[in-house]
Amino acid sequence: MPQQGYSKGNTDIEKLVQQGKDRFNQFLKKSGMGKVVVVAVLLLLGLGLWTSYYTVPSDSVAVVQRFGKYLKEIPPGLHFKLPLGVDTATIVPVKRQLKQEFGFTTPGARDSHQSPRPHDTSQETQMVTGDLNAALVEWVVQYRISDPVKFLFEVREPAETLRYVSESVMREVVGDRTVDEVITIGRQEIETEALTKMQALSTKYAMGISIDQVQLKNINPPRPVQESFNEVNQAQQEKEKLINEARRDYNKVIPLAEGEKDQRIREADGYRLKRINEAQGDVARFNALLSEYIKAPEVTRRRIYIETLQDVMPGIRSKIIVDEQTRNILPLLNLDSTPKKEINLGKSGNHE
Repeated sequence: MPQQGYSKGNTDIEKLVQQGKDRFNQFLKKSGMGKVVVVAVLLLLGLGLWTSYYTVPSDSVAVVQRFGKYLKEIPPGLHFKLPLGVDTATIVPVKRQLKQEFGFTTPGARDSHQSPRPHDTSQETQMVTGDLNAALVEWVVQYRISDPVKFLFEVREPAETLRYVSESVMREVVGDRTVDEVITIGRQEIETEALTKMQALSTKYAMGISIDQVQLKNINPPRPVQESFNEVNQAQQEKEKLINEARRDYNKVIPLAEGEKDQRIREADGYRLKRINEAQGDVARFNALLSEYIKAPEVTRRRIYIETLQDVMPGIRSKIIVDEQTRNILPLLNLDSTPKKEINLGKSGNHE
């Protein structure tokens, strides 16, 4: 009996379903909407197929959400998902280097967050330095998306947040330095410190961003005082030029003087050694002569006398030789006409 009741109930349900189908078909025939429904179904199927696949570029990944909830990350390539908005895929360029510009705009930029905000172009570059001077600072921040999940879900508008973070850090770093440091010698130090602080804040806020570089561009004083600053810069450049010229002359003259000094010192040392060697040679020669003199004084004395005359006589133009035993003036003879000829008067062998 229960089985018969169950079969009877199923039969009733089938009859109700069949009656509903018949009435629906009759309604479509009467209203003429059969073709419309078919077209709608075909369009719905085409839309489902169109939204069921997507392509991820080689420099990006896709973050898939199902009914708004994070599902997974998809690598580059052709992929499929549930259509009609059930699954949504957000393309995130994780391998592309992005940048944000402050104070200027690159023509043709596609990223809406790359260029400065239209109403803040002048305000974001106006900064006060540590010595209470004003400066217009333009810079560029280059970054990458390191964590696409954090980039999409942890912070609302992460790119816009990065602009505020960058502007805040740059004002802090510039405010710790004088205007001369900002414009001239402190650029690299400012870039390094700003990069460190921006990366620390992006990590603290879980923005999913890795900052690669902070680069300062044009740094100018405000327009009302720009001419005065230009004059100061020209004066500083002239100062540096004169200092460099003085250093060049110094490096040119001082080494030359040092070389001359070393040359004079070496010449003096050489002369000293020469005089010492000559003196030692004279001493050795005198000692040798003394030893010979001690052995034969008369012979040695005569030999020294003759050798001395041989050295002296060639340099004398006028020579008069007189015998030492002569007492009258008659033997005197002027030999100027024959300066190189020697005439012996008196005893031979006795000369002075």
